[in-house]
Amino acid sequence: MQKSLLSKYFTVCSAIILVSITILGLILMVFAAQYFKLDKQKLLMRNASQALSLTEAEYKRNGYKEVNSYTLKAGYTILGNAIDATIFLTDPDGKTLLCTETGACSHFTYIIPQSVRQKLENEGEYKEMGKLGGIYKNNFYTVAVPLKHPTGQSVAYIFVSSSASGLQYFLAEILNMFAISSLAVIVISFIVIYFVTSRMVKPLREMVGATQSFAKGDFTVRVPVTSYDEVGQLAIAFNNMATSLASTESVRRSFIGNVSHELKTPMTTIAGFIDGILDGTITEDKRDKYLRIVSDEVNRLSRLVRSMLNIARMESGELKLAPADFDINETICTTVFTFEQQIENKQLEIRGLDQGKFMVSADCDLIHQVVYNLIDNAVKFVNEGGYIEFRYRTEGGFTYIGIRNSGDGIPKEEIPHVFEKFYKSDRSRSLDKNGVGLGLHIVRTIINLHSGDIYVRSVEGEYCEFEFTLPTAKTSKGLLRKGSQS
Repeated sequence: MQKSLLSKYFTVCSAIILVSITILGLILMVFAAQYFKLDKQKLLMRNASQALSLTEAEYKRNGYKEVNSYTLKAGYTILGNAIDATIFLTDPDGKTLLCTETGACSHFTYIIPQSVRQKLENEGEYKEMGKLGGIYKNNFYTVAVPLKHPTGQSVAYIFVSSSASGLQYFLAEILNMFAISSLAVIVISFIVIYFVTSRMVKPLREMVGATQSFAKGDFTVRVPVTSYDEVGQLAIAFNNMATSLASTESVRRSFIGNVSHELKTPMTTIAGFIDGILDGTITEDKRDKYLRIVSDEVNRLSRLVRSMLNIARMESGELKLAPADFDINETICTTVFTFEQQIENKQLEIRGLDQGKFMVSADCDLIHQVVYNLIDNAVKFVNEGGYIEFRYRTEGGFTYIGIRNSGDGIPKEEIPHVFEKFYKSDRSRSLDKNGVGLGLHIVRTIINLHSGDIYVRSVEGEYCEFEFTLPTAKTSKGLLRKGSQS
């Protein structure tokens, strides 16, 4: 795939260079030919003007009658030889009177076409690259000027012609130089394009190698970042993806291990007790006791499966929120009453339930689950004779709800992990034997679904506090008491 990409990129760049050089060559040839033509005609016209001056002087000397052909021819010959051109003189009817061509001159056997003479009269000069009405077998550059009588009537025409074969030689030389230069440029360009393209696709090749390692389960491979252009940004994004995949794989393995552990213990207990009942190891008078243990373990498995299904629904987006305005303090008060027996057993002091209404906009049922899980944890881990305190404040369109309990608190090194799936500290494992380590993860997921946040603050040996945020209801204005905490 990468070799194909290199080949395609190299081919496209090479084709662009070749087409560009070809177009440049064509344009150069056209401009060179045009330049050569104009320069040649300008040179011929300058000599025609000089020949006109000689002819005019000769005609004036003879009263615009028959002139001395020998004198003019000598002057024409000098001018013509200087630029390798033929100069000839015709009368107004186009018949050649004088020519510098040596040997058998073909000009005397031809008459200048009427169209040429007419254009010469109308424009005062004549220029062409052609065969001059058939006089020449090949293309010639020809210019002509009229000789005027003082009355304004033309008495003769002076023509200067030069072979156009020089253009071909000129263009051949230009083309030869251009070809040599272009060949050098093409070779250098191809070399540069090859190495630049190879360097450009190198990170892509490394990404292919990395993906092959990922397919084998090795997420430690990273792509070197050598630039910060689009390819470099792709390499950075690829490395970030690799880190995310590695983290996800680690979480997945941890999740499988935790699930296996959480399932293995109750299932082993259930199987052992059931086998004991069936084979008679457990006597009939003890069956109810062990059946109660089996029932507890089954309920524990049921809670685990239910919690995992809830998490799956939340994370997949299948769980739809039904937001409504309600008093979060009332929800907390109602939930606290369900723990009345445990609170009395531990002789706990409940603080902060008398602060009035705090209206929030959220899914009441889901938030009740959040409050229940947090209060359940607070009751489990509070010290005997301690307190559970509820704190409220509003800020920036959000209501902050804090649930604090006295006690040993959470060790500092464990705080970053408390919301992870199946995470249970050593202390919680000893105090909460029925928990599965999913409660706080569910709490954070629900709060995040409401665009809120949840924070943990703890001082070992003093307290632990969970504070979460929910959008403040628009109808809450004027309902907060002045005594609300900030």
